[in-house]
Amino acid sequence: MGTVYDCSDREQMLAGMRAARQTLARGEVVVAPTDTVYGVAADAFSPAAVKKLLATKGRSRQQPPPVLVGSTDALRALVEQVPEEVERLVERFWPGGLTIVLPAQPSLTWDLGETKGTVAVRQPDNAIMLELLAETGPLAVSSANLTGRPAAIDAASAVAMLGDSVSVFLDDGPVATGVASTIIDATGLAGRGERTVRVLRDGAVSRAELREVLGELLEADPGEDPPQ
Repeated sequence: MGTVYDCSDREQMLAGMRAARQTLARGEVVVAPTDTVYGVAADAFSPAAVKKLLATKGRSRQQPPPVLVGSTDALRALVEQVPEEVERLVERFWPGGLTIVLPAQPSLTWDLGETKGTVAVRQPDNAIMLELLAETGPLAVSSANLTGRPAAIDAASAVAMLGDSVSVFLDDGPVATGVASTIIDATGLAGRGERTVRVLRDGAVSRAELREVLGELLEADPGEDPPQ
């Protein structure tokens, strides 16, 4: 069973952050809070660590994890380009519950799984996770649950599901929303196919909010006629 660090206590928080950094540097995984759900985190640039993350959740390489970043500068370092429309999405919804899929920077040496040359990126709105990202750099993070089980919205739920396979749990209390991030495919804006943004998963950011920024670039809602 891993150690749970209560981040409402400053001394425990500092000890937990130190333990998390050391654990991630060894290529192991930690559980940490985000604004949406708790996540299992690993060094995004360590293939062995990402493999351990997938194994911890019971997922295959066909389900690659998204990457969390602490800043928009980190986004630009990870993707091939940031289209102007994506800049506007980031300005509106980051930090927050929007994950954006773009073509990955081809010069990066990493292995997140079968990504087909893309990466899903998000900047979370949680102080503990943002501080961890500032110290570690980008992290591969997937919801803290076993595949097929509900995502953990507090540390106790994550411990119940993953306690034997994770050594560090950062407990920041119940998450702010408990609603997973919305995932959009914006690769079309970067020159990969039709200039349309597709919603891959509905979540914290609504389609109506996305349409306020993207207009007709956003795919038609289910049951709605496509724009003419």
